[in-house]
This record gives sequence, structure tokens and C-alpha cells, in this order.
Amino acid sequence: MPRSKSAQKSARVAERKRLRNKSIRSAAKTSVTQAEKLILASELEAAQRAVVAATSALDKAAKKGIIHPNTAARRKSRLSKKLSRAVMSGAVDTPTTDAEPAEE
Repeated sequence: MPRSKSAQKSARVAERKRLRNKSIRSAAKTSVTQAEKLILASELEAAQRAVVAATSALDKAAKKGIIHPNTAARRKSRLSKKLSRAVMSGAVDTPTTDAEPAEE
């Protein structure tokens, strides 16, 4: 147990930060896992949206110092590599944003 008042306050602050960091780290891990599940299920359109969300979550965690920036970069790289392999395998054609609207 901390003895001095400053040590007690430091312990309280550290606990608050630990809880905040835990929730953000968990959210980042969850978003990566969801994206990987969608990639494995060959739901590539949903997987692309999930990869963007996971990338954002990893970047936010790295920006706040919760995970190391190189760790975030490594996880993003692995996730995008999995997605591009799934897209290249030809499972589903992904629509482009420049596509013409269908004629009625």
C-alpha cells in the first residue's frame, strides 16, 4: 500500500489510466478479430469496412500511447495483407467507387 499522499494519488491515477487503456485495447483487438472473421467468411465488402474500422482503432490506440506505433503498423499490415489475398483469390469481385450507376 502506498504510504504518502502523493503515492496514494499516483496509485488512483494509474488505476484510472489502466481501466481506460484496457477498454481501448480491447476495442482494437475486437475490431481486428471481427475483420479477420469476415475475411475468412469471404464477405469481402463487409470485411473492407471492418478493416477500415480496425485500422482506425489501432491508430487511435497508438496515438494515445496504449500500444506501440510499430505494433499498430504491424497489425494493420497483417490485416491488409489478409484482405488483399482474399480479394486476389477471386472469391468476390469488389465494386469500385468510380462505377457508373445502373441504367433504369
